[in-house]
Amino acid sequence: MTASNIKTLESATAVNTGGRNGHSETDDKSVSVDLSVRKGMGGPGKEGTTTPEHLFAAGYAACFGGAVDFVASQHKVKIPDAKVTCKVDVGPRDGGGFGIAVKMKVESKSVPTDQLRQIVDEAHEKVCPYSHATRGNIPFELEVVGA
Repeated sequence: MTASNIKTLESATAVNTGGRNGHSETDDKSVSVDLSVRKGMGGPGKEGTTTPEHLFAAGYAACFGGAVDFVASQHKVKIPDAKVTCKVDVGPRDGGGFGIAVKMKVESKSVPTDQLRQIVDEAHEKVCPYSHATRGNIPFELEVVGA
């Protein structure tokens, strides 16, 4: 698989200090979060902190939702109630180290399941940058629930 070049439209830059028990912040200060390893992974699980997996889930859900909106608009379909839920699991990999797995769910009470499935599949296969970046690299499950 070859990575394709992109024409940059926008960039985001973040800096972390302290790793998973530290702080991450974007250069424009739009995101500023304290992090700690959850107790389930052997860390301190400090209250009021987040994890890289939470940030990834929020970003992927938003990006995927945007891709669904874009594809729907291309097909002149309105999905005003689209709800995208992204669950990110983290744990040891069979080959060593740690990995993530994603379960994505898209729901709408205003679009029939078959039509929603076509839009969601196109968003995943052709549009969403997170989907392009992770395809073939992580376990990915997709559930679509329409009207």
